[in-house]
Amino acid sequence: MVASESEADKTPVVGQPVRGSRTGRPIMALLDLLGRRWTLRVLWELRDGASVTFRELQSLTGGVSASVLNDRLRELREVAIVETDAEGYCLTADGLELVAALGPLQVWVERWADDA
Repeated sequence: MVASESEADKTPVVGQPVRGSRTGRPIMALLDLLGRRWTLRVLWELRDGASVTFRELQSLTGGVSASVLNDRLRELREVAIVETDAEGYCLTADGLELVAALGPLQVWVERWADDA
């Protein structure tokens, strides 16, 4: 069951309906968040732990629109994956842990690409 349009625009919250789940199970809330346009790219560009300004991040992501980047950064800040510091935007400890957890996908995709 897909969440209503207004629910799809909200930051996914564990225990509340999200895209693809009425229950808001933790994995479904995370998949909803990660499945949003540009979210994974933002995480990828912040993966080394360094802080970057909004404009730098916009450039690194290939020119994503300011409004979409603002939305993704707001959502990622709301769930404590990204934070701001004096230098700009960076991953929190949870954000760094999430990026590390996604690491095995890189190994898998390299093997998958070699088999193609």
